[in-house]
Amino acid sequence: MNAPSERPLLSLIADDLAVRGWSHQSLALPPGLVAGLAEECRARAAAGSLAPAAVGRGETVQLREGVRGDSIHWLEPGQSSASDAYLALMDELRQRLNRELYLGLEDFECHFALYPPGAFYRKHVDRFRDDDRRAVSVVAYLNDDWREEQGGALRLHLAEGEHDVQPEGGGLVVFLSADLPHEVLPASRERLSLAGWFRRRGAAY
Repeated sequence: MNAPSERPLLSLIADDLAVRGWSHQSLALPPGLVAGLAEECRARAAAGSLAPAAVGRGETVQLREGVRGDSIHWLEPGQSSASDAYLALMDELRQRLNRELYLGLEDFECHFALYPPGAFYRKHVDRFRDDDRRAVSVVAYLNDDWREEQGGALRLHLAEGEHDVQPEGGGLVVFLSADLPHEVLPASRERLSLAGWFRRRGAAY
Protein backbone atom coordinates (compact mmCIF):
# COMPACT_ATOMS: atom_id res chain seq x y z
CA MET A 1 0.00 0.00 0.00
CA ASN A 2 1.37 3.37 -0.97
CA ALA A 3 2.34 5.93 1.65
CA PRO A 4 -0.20 8.75 2.12
CA SER A 5 2.07 11.23 0.33
CA GLU A 6 2.05 8.98 -2.76
CA ARG A 7 -1.73 8.77 -3.12
CA PRO A 8 -2.88 11.40 -5.63
CA LEU A 9 -6.47 10.26 -5.07
CA LEU A 10 -6.44 11.73 -1.56
CA SER A 11 -5.33 15.12 -2.83
CA LEU A 12 -8.03 15.04 -5.52
CA ILE A 13 -10.63 14.51 -2.79
CA ALA A 14 -9.18 17.33 -0.69
CA ASP A 15 -9.18 19.68 -3.69
CA ASP A 16 -12.81 18.85 -4.49
CA LEU A 17 -13.90 19.48 -0.90
CA ALA A 18 -12.11 22.83 -0.88
CA VAL A 19 -13.66 23.97 -4.17
CA ARG A 20 -17.21 22.56 -4.13
CA GLY A 21 -17.75 20.69 -0.85
CA TRP A 22 -18.05 17.18 -2.31
CA SER A 23 -16.09 14.61 -4.32
CA HIS A 24 -16.95 11.45 -6.27
CA GLN A 25 -14.11 9.14 -7.22
CA SER A 26 -15.02 6.02 -9.20
CA LEU A 27 -12.90 2.88 -8.75
CA ALA A 28 -11.22 4.46 -5.73
CA LEU A 29 -10.99 1.19 -3.79
CA PRO A 30 -9.00 -1.88 -4.95
CA PRO A 31 -11.24 -4.67 -6.35
CA GLY A 32 -9.91 -7.17 -3.81
CA LEU A 33 -10.82 -4.88 -0.92
CA VAL A 34 -14.30 -4.24 -2.35
CA ALA A 35 -14.90 -8.00 -2.72
CA GLY A 36 -13.67 -8.68 0.82
CA LEU A 37 -15.87 -6.01 2.34
CA ALA A 38 -18.92 -7.15 0.35
CA GLU A 39 -18.34 -10.74 1.46
CA GLU A 40 -18.07 -9.64 5.08
CA CYS A 41 -21.25 -7.57 4.86
CA ARG A 42 -23.24 -10.46 3.40
CA ALA A 43 -21.81 -12.92 5.94
CA ARG A 44 -22.79 -10.66 8.81
CA ALA A 45 -26.27 -10.24 7.32
CA ALA A 46 -26.65 -14.02 7.04
CA ALA A 47 -25.54 -14.39 10.67
CA GLY A 48 -28.16 -11.88 11.79
CA SER A 49 -25.69 -9.27 13.07
CA LEU A 50 -27.05 -6.41 10.94
CA ALA A 51 -29.71 -4.39 12.73
CA PRO A 52 -32.43 -2.15 11.26
CA ALA A 53 -31.08 1.39 11.12
CA ALA A 54 -32.67 4.11 13.22
CA VAL A 55 -32.80 7.89 12.95
CA GLY A 56 -31.90 10.44 15.62
CA ARG A 57 -29.59 9.88 18.57
CA GLY A 58 -29.73 9.45 22.32
CA GLU A 59 -33.24 9.61 23.76
CA THR A 60 -34.72 10.62 20.39
CA VAL A 61 -33.47 7.59 18.42
CA GLN A 62 -36.25 5.64 16.72
CA LEU A 63 -36.94 3.23 13.87
CA ARG A 64 -38.83 4.95 11.05
CA GLU A 65 -39.44 2.70 8.05
CA GLY A 66 -40.88 5.64 6.12
CA VAL A 67 -37.53 7.46 6.40
CA ARG A 68 -34.90 4.74 5.89
CA GLY A 69 -34.92 1.01 5.24
CA ASP A 70 -31.33 -0.18 5.54
CA SER A 71 -29.76 -2.52 8.07
CA ILE A 72 -26.34 -1.73 9.53
CA HIS A 73 -23.32 -3.10 11.39
CA TRP A 74 -20.66 -0.79 12.87
CA LEU A 75 -17.02 -1.50 12.03
CA GLU A 76 -14.56 -1.99 14.87
CA PRO A 77 -10.76 -2.36 14.61
CA GLY A 78 -9.69 -5.98 14.53
CA GLN A 79 -12.98 -7.48 13.35
CA SER A 80 -11.58 -8.53 9.94
CA SER A 81 -8.62 -7.94 7.64
CA ALA A 82 -10.86 -6.22 5.05
CA SER A 83 -12.37 -3.86 7.61
CA ASP A 84 -8.94 -3.04 9.03
CA ALA A 85 -7.61 -2.26 5.53
CA TYR A 86 -10.54 0.09 4.90
CA LEU A 87 -10.16 1.82 8.26
CA ALA A 88 -6.43 2.29 7.56
CA LEU A 89 -7.23 3.92 4.21
CA MET A 90 -9.75 6.22 5.88
CA ASP A 91 -7.13 7.25 8.45
CA GLU A 92 -4.82 8.20 5.60
CA LEU A 93 -7.61 10.33 4.16
CA ARG A 94 -8.24 11.91 7.57
CA GLN A 95 -4.60 12.91 7.86
CA ARG A 96 -4.55 14.31 4.32
CA LEU A 97 -7.69 16.41 4.89
CA ASN A 98 -6.25 17.76 8.11
CA ARG A 99 -2.96 18.62 6.46
CA GLU A 100 -4.43 20.28 3.38
CA LEU A 101 -7.72 21.73 4.70
CA TYR A 102 -7.00 22.19 8.44
CA LEU A 103 -10.27 20.50 9.41
CA GLY A 104 -9.15 19.18 12.80
CA LEU A 105 -10.62 15.71 12.20
CA GLU A 106 -9.99 13.49 15.21
CA ASP A 107 -11.57 10.12 14.45
CA PHE A 108 -13.74 8.10 12.07
CA GLU A 109 -16.85 5.99 12.57
CA CYS A 110 -18.55 3.87 9.93
CA HIS A 111 -20.95 1.00 9.35
CA PHE A 112 -22.00 -1.44 6.68
CA ALA A 113 -25.35 -0.49 5.15
CA LEU A 114 -27.42 -3.15 3.39
CA TYR A 115 -30.49 -1.93 1.51
CA PRO A 116 -32.85 -4.71 0.40
CA PRO A 117 -34.71 -4.22 -2.90
CA GLY A 118 -37.11 -1.28 -2.63
CA ALA A 119 -35.45 0.27 0.45
CA PHE A 120 -34.51 3.95 0.54
CA TYR A 121 -33.34 6.79 2.78
CA ARG A 122 -35.25 10.05 2.59
CA LYS A 123 -33.56 13.42 2.06
CA HIS A 124 -31.45 14.44 5.07
CA VAL A 125 -28.15 15.92 6.22
CA ASP A 126 -25.62 13.98 8.27
CA ARG A 127 -25.08 16.33 11.21
CA PHE A 128 -27.26 16.00 14.30
CA ARG A 129 -29.00 19.11 15.60
CA ASP A 130 -27.52 18.65 19.08
CA ASP A 131 -24.03 17.44 18.11
CA ASP A 132 -21.77 19.14 15.56
CA ARG A 133 -18.86 16.67 15.61
CA ARG A 134 -19.59 15.01 12.26
CA ALA A 135 -17.68 17.10 9.74
CA VAL A 136 -17.02 15.00 6.61
CA SER A 137 -19.16 12.11 5.32
CA VAL A 138 -17.77 9.18 3.33
CA VAL A 139 -19.73 6.56 1.36
CA ALA A 140 -18.00 3.57 -0.25
CA TYR A 141 -19.85 1.23 -2.61
CA LEU A 142 -19.49 -2.56 -2.65
CA ASN A 143 -21.77 -3.60 -5.55
CA ASP A 144 -20.66 -5.68 -8.55
CA ASP A 145 -21.88 -4.91 -12.08
CA TRP A 146 -24.34 -2.20 -11.09
CA ARG A 147 -26.53 -0.87 -13.89
CA GLU A 148 -28.19 2.55 -13.87
CA GLU A 149 -31.63 1.07 -14.56
CA GLN A 150 -31.40 -0.83 -11.25
CA GLY A 151 -31.82 2.46 -9.35
CA GLY A 152 -30.25 2.94 -5.93
CA ALA A 153 -28.47 6.20 -6.73
CA LEU A 154 -27.19 8.57 -4.07
CA ARG A 155 -28.96 11.81 -4.95
CA LEU A 156 -27.03 14.93 -3.94
CA HIS A 157 -29.10 18.09 -3.61
CA LEU A 158 -26.59 20.69 -4.78
CA ALA A 159 -27.12 24.43 -5.05
CA GLU A 160 -27.11 24.09 -8.85
CA GLY A 161 -29.54 21.14 -8.85
CA GLU A 162 -29.73 17.40 -8.25
CA HIS A 163 -26.80 15.11 -9.04
CA ASP A 164 -27.12 11.30 -8.94
CA VAL A 165 -24.19 9.01 -8.12
CA GLN A 166 -24.59 5.36 -9.09
CA PRO A 167 -23.53 2.88 -6.35
CA GLU A 168 -20.90 1.16 -8.47
CA GLY A 169 -18.42 -1.06 -6.64
CA GLY A 170 -15.21 0.71 -5.66
CA GLY A 171 -16.71 4.19 -5.87
CA LEU A 172 -16.15 6.69 -3.07
CA VAL A 173 -18.23 9.78 -2.29
CA VAL A 174 -16.93 12.35 0.23
CA PHE A 175 -18.77 15.52 1.28
CA LEU A 176 -19.12 18.10 4.03
CA SER A 177 -21.64 16.64 6.47
CA ALA A 178 -23.52 19.78 7.45
CA ASP A 179 -23.79 21.34 3.99
CA LEU A 180 -25.12 18.73 1.58
CA PRO A 181 -28.66 17.30 1.73
CA HIS A 182 -28.83 13.88 0.10
CA GLU A 183 -30.97 10.77 -0.20
CA VAL A 184 -30.75 7.14 -1.29
CA LEU A 185 -33.19 6.14 -4.03
CA PRO A 186 -34.87 2.71 -4.10
CA ALA A 187 -33.15 -0.06 -6.07
CA SER A 188 -34.41 -3.22 -7.71
CA ARG A 189 -31.59 -5.30 -6.18
CA GLU A 190 -29.70 -5.55 -2.92
CA ARG A 191 -27.42 -2.55 -2.41
CA LEU A 192 -24.27 -2.65 -0.23
CA SER A 193 -22.20 0.26 1.02
CA LEU A 194 -20.12 1.61 3.87
CA ALA A 195 -21.31 4.88 5.38
CA GLY A 196 -18.92 6.80 7.62
CA TRP A 197 -18.10 10.15 9.19
CA PHE A 198 -14.93 11.94 10.16
CA ARG A 199 -15.51 13.72 13.44
CA ARG A 200 -13.83 16.65 15.12
CA ARG A 201 -14.03 17.93 18.64
CA GLY A 202 -17.24 19.93 18.93
CA ALA A 203 -19.84 21.24 21.29
CA ALA A 204 -22.67 18.89 22.24
CA TYR A 205 -25.72 21.03 22.92
